[in-house]
Amino acid sequence: MIRKSAMLLCATLALGTLSGCATWFDHNSRTQRGTVVEYLYPKGDKPILAPTVPELRLPLRVGIAFVPGERFGDLSEAERDQLLNRIKSAFANRPYISAIEVIPSAYLRAGGGFDNLEQAARMFNVDVVTLLSYDQVQFNDSNRLSLLYWTIVGAYLINGDQYDVNTLVDASVFDVKSRNLLFRAPGTSQIKGSSPMVKFSEASRAARSEGFSQAIDSLIPQLDKQLETFKVRVKEEKVARIVEKPGYSGSRRGGDSGLAGLGLIGVAALLALARQRRGG
Repeated sequence: MIRKSAMLLCATLALGTLSGCATWFDHNSRTQRGTVVEYLYPKGDKPILAPTVPELRLPLRVGIAFVPGERFGDLSEAERDQLLNRIKSAFANRPYISAIEVIPSAYLRAGGGFDNLEQAARMFNVDVVTLLSYDQVQFNDSNRLSLLYWTIVGAYLINGDQYDVNTLVDASVFDVKSRNLLFRAPGTSQIKGSSPMVKFSEASRAARSEGFSQAIDSLIPQLDKQLETFKVRVKEEKVARIVEKPGYSGSRRGGDSGLAGLGLIGVAALLALARQRRGG
């Protein structure tokens, strides 16, 4: 009888402890989000699509920044600068780019629109701005079996929770003067992990930070690919007009004319066509 009562008491305590512990876990998802649409077109404003051809004056001065958004507290300003500088380093040696300026978050305000973007561009003296939007979701899922063992042997020994962190970083490249979107590229990351309850907050925060890092690693080659595609479109579809600033010649910088070369090719082709017509 005593043994049966003791077993019943242990079972009751175990169930009580288990139900109490379960309330300590956050079963909800955690989201961080900042979008180009909400920044440039606040309050549901619709973009005004003007049939203009942007004029790109080489060499370009380029700005790069994260758009302001929701709950970006996981990454400090220093960490965001590190991510932006990784993109800067990947494109800094292009002959048609004279400088890439990292624009701190403090210079962009939520819902600031193109007026705010133009102010920041003037302050940092840039012609083109690459805006990074982001969308990160962390899904938490408590492992019930681990919780049962946690009530017996302690949280340090058995993983108490699992998490998935999905991250999207999207780069949109705008010509500031014409407000035209030149091209865009995405980068993604998915991280799965688990952690003891007492270290869950620290581990999941590190996973969110790593998610942004991996998404940037995924973004850089995609951005490079879209840049090459844009150069072809400049040549074939005339989506932009290329003008060289005084004293600049792309052909004199390492033999790679870059975007300028596309402009010169287009001019040469028109001159050749004109000569053929005159000759005919």
